[in-house]
Amino acid sequence: MTNRPIVDLPRWVLALGPVVILLLAFGLLAVAFPADLFVATDETSTLEMLVLLTIIGAIAGIIPVAIGMCWFPFIRTLDPRYLHAFLALAAGVLVFIAIEMTEDIVDNAVASDNLTLAAILAVAGVVGTFAVMYAATAWRHRTMATSEKSGLEIAYLVALALGLHSIGEGLGIGVSFVQGETAQVLLLVLAFILHNVMEGPTVVAAVARDRTTPPLRHFAAMGTIAGGPVILGGWIGSFGASPLLAVLFFAIAVGAIVQVLIEVAELVRIDAGTLLTRLNVTTFVGGVLLMFLLEDVLTDVLLEGGMIPV
Repeated sequence: MTNRPIVDLPRWVLALGPVVILLLAFGLLAVAFPADLFVATDETSTLEMLVLLTIIGAIAGIIPVAIGMCWFPFIRTLDPRYLHAFLALAAGVLVFIAIEMTEDIVDNAVASDNLTLAAILAVAGVVGTFAVMYAATAWRHRTMATSEKSGLEIAYLVALALGLHSIGEGLGIGVSFVQGETAQVLLLVLAFILHNVMEGPTVVAAVARDRTTPPLRHFAAMGTIAGGPVILGGWIGSFGASPLLAVLFFAIAVGAIVQVLIEVAELVRIDAGTLLTRLNVTTFVGGVLLMFLLEDVLTDVLLEGGMIPV
């Protein structure tokens, strides 16, 4: 089953539609939400704080992932080799996130009072998560009635890995929020919006190669799994997240991403018979560079240009 009325729209509409939605969302955010939404005061009750962090988490996590998933109809129209290239781009996005979180692990480990315990938590988080997900995936493959890999199942694994990493995003928001650092919260929200918009197509890219389009409930579930944990991380951070806790969360997410990268690579190899084509390598590198530009370069430009208060 495919959604023909959407798929039959001109490709430029399918490609640019999510960009227009994102710009409208930014405009709505600037107009509808006051700056004091992003900071706690002495008068803010615990319930109010949790509600505000839920709203902020939805803005930074769930909504941008959902907008990014709107690229699914466009991805669905791609020729198989370009679809594989898009999967390679998604892998590049995941690799950038894993590298970034590895740096966060090191920074939080150094900031902790117990470097040895931090190292143990980091290794246990990465290796343990990878082992559990690898074992679960191997069991699923042994019990499947067909040897064909399901793009939907891999998409759920991608969403899970991104969701685990989103907890770390929320930790930063929660800590900055309770400390009254409005500018830092705004910067984090902006960075995560840009970041998470690219997570949307990363989640659904594997589904696009399946013969049938899954019901909308699967897209809603995957978007919530990928972006929703920003809210959970915000709650945890607001009650005093420690560097050791951050190390553990980031390490768990890195372990999950490593397993997902193996699954994505295997999916492309089975479909195309080869993995390292010139197009795949190019788009993989492009995914890494795109995330670097969106999350690091662009936010620095906005800071220096005074578009974000300091």
